[in-house]
Amino acid sequence: MIQAITNTSFSFPNQTAFYKGKVRDVYTIDNTYMVMIVSDRISAFDVVLPKGIPYKGQVLNQIASLFLDATRDIVPNWKLIECDPMVSIGSFCKPFPIEMVIRGYLSGHAWREYKEGKRMLCGVVMPDGMKENDKFPSPIITPTTKEDIGHDEDISKEEILHLRLISKEDYELMEKYTYALFERGTQMAAQQDLILVDTKYEFGKKDDEIILIDEIHTPDSSRYFYKEGYQDRQNQNLPQRQLSKEFVREWLIERNFQGKDGQTVPEMDDAFVKQVSERYIELFEQITGKEFIASPSSDALLHRIENNILDALGKL
Repeated sequence: MIQAITNTSFSFPNQTAFYKGKVRDVYTIDNTYMVMIVSDRISAFDVVLPKGIPYKGQVLNQIASLFLDATRDIVPNWKLIECDPMVSIGSFCKPFPIEMVIRGYLSGHAWREYKEGKRMLCGVVMPDGMKENDKFPSPIITPTTKEDIGHDEDISKEEILHLRLISKEDYELMEKYTYALFERGTQMAAQQDLILVDTKYEFGKKDDEIILIDEIHTPDSSRYFYKEGYQDRQNQNLPQRQLSKEFVREWLIERNFQGKDGQTVPEMDDAFVKQVSERYIELFEQITGKEFIASPSSDALLHRIENNILDALGKL
């Protein structure tokens, strides 16, 4: 089995903080730079699964890097350099405590809520008479809280402002950016004969300016459908062919796991891990239109990552 990187424990010059997220290891340097290592960890239902997925970190880092570069004209972002296939370095900023989720179609969590009879999500009304994977009349923003541990929770714009999590001015600018980023992502997906179904964006502040942070338009943060055959499948009430992490969630649901209390994560055998790795590579090539060039994987992988980071930091 090809090596998967699930943990790092580096100590860099002038390091001032370390944060381990569900997937990313983030090192803060001199409160000025952020070194973001995209590990091969995989999470679903806000739970980190027991095995890493080879090449997943490279896939996510390189997709995010491409889309950050392609949307810089819409909103400034944190990225300065991609110094390794699994690592980007960018500007340190203070993140907002919410994630901006935007949905163009009734899928995933929104559909699970809808089929239970709910017609309001995060304060937004969802029309009656829709079926799974139908397109909304216009995209809707359904924010969530951003939790370090446990499940992110749905929250409305009104609650965000009432709790003073974000100022009205900042929130409305983030709304504007979210709609514009989703439109750009939709256009870029269409060029690859894909539909951008839903996604999330995270923002922070640097020098009192709102900055786009973290990943964007990756299969971990987004859902894509194949454009060809979409309407025929809807007309025939067939499942959509999709590019996302949903197939992992479905595998877990089939084995009675949705991250709820008392549930046990099912065992991931090597065959399933290999299948997930191959799916992520397929996702990369479909979303970007580029061939995936796997970076060398060996026992020296951590040394390569560390050396590339040290070299890049020395030049900043």
